[in-house]
Amino acid sequence: MQLSSEIVDTPPRMAATVILLRQAQAGLEVFLLQRHRASDVLGGLYVFPGGKVDPADATPATHALLDQPVDALHQALHEPDISPATAASLYVAALREAFEECGVLLAHTAQGQPVNPAEVVARLRDGQPFGTALAQLGVQLHTRALLPWSRWITPRMPSLEMNKRFDTRFFVAAVPNNQIALHDNFEATASVWLTPRAALAQYWAGQVALAPPQIMTLAHLAPHADVASVFAAARHRAPPSVLPEPFDQDGQRVICYPGDPRHPVPERAWPGPTRLVFRNRRFEPEQGFEALFG
Repeated sequence: MQLSSEIVDTPPRMAATVILLRQAQAGLEVFLLQRHRASDVLGGLYVFPGGKVDPADATPATHALLDQPVDALHQALHEPDISPATAASLYVAALREAFEECGVLLAHTAQGQPVNPAEVVARLRDGQPFGTALAQLGVQLHTRALLPWSRWITPRMPSLEMNKRFDTRFFVAAVPNNQIALHDNFEATASVWLTPRAALAQYWAGQVALAPPQIMTLAHLAPHADVASVFAAARHRAPPSVLPEPFDQDGQRVICYPGDPRHPVPERAWPGPTRLVFRNRRFEPEQGFEALFG
């Protein structure tokens, strides 16, 4: 993992990410994809499925496929500064990216019946756009399967080598029992299900590489014993908005978060550390591994 001090002045691109969850014998597990090493955004790192909002995600025709009114989705995001149509496009992007990147289709028929993802895949291979394929199959996007979890905005100095900034909404969702999440062998080259603590332990041991938003999100999820607990937390709070503040101190890169003395937002976004320090070729809390868990 290499640090960068480059300043990126382009406006953040709207994006959406889905934290896919499942209940396993080991407890709550999270799905992580390893991005292709040639990617210009977090190449080689393990991330949650996601990507930028495409123009087609914002069309009235695509929004007609949603199983909730756009006003309800706008209200769920707790972001009065964006329009209902923008909120809806974020939900569409999250659902589309989950399908494109790992094959999980959160959708149903108008009668509430599950949809075979293979039918959608076949139409996409024939060149149909995602929304067109769903419309012809009479499918609705299952927005109720998504719950807003957080909002992350890339700072002007991203710290990791990347030439883009993103304004990303993180959603949580459970993988349906009849579906299997798997990397696409194109944008992602590997995938794994891990408990949040195990994912962080592998990061600490140098077995997987994680970016700071994934580190902090996994730490935030770690106290939850099951999917129901995560969903309950998501329903009973507004998703925190996080614009990290990076700075250099004593020759080390530090990233601070809401609640830290160096951050302009005084209220904490979550329990646990309010800053990460780059040392030992990784981002870590000043007090060590256990500090991730508050």
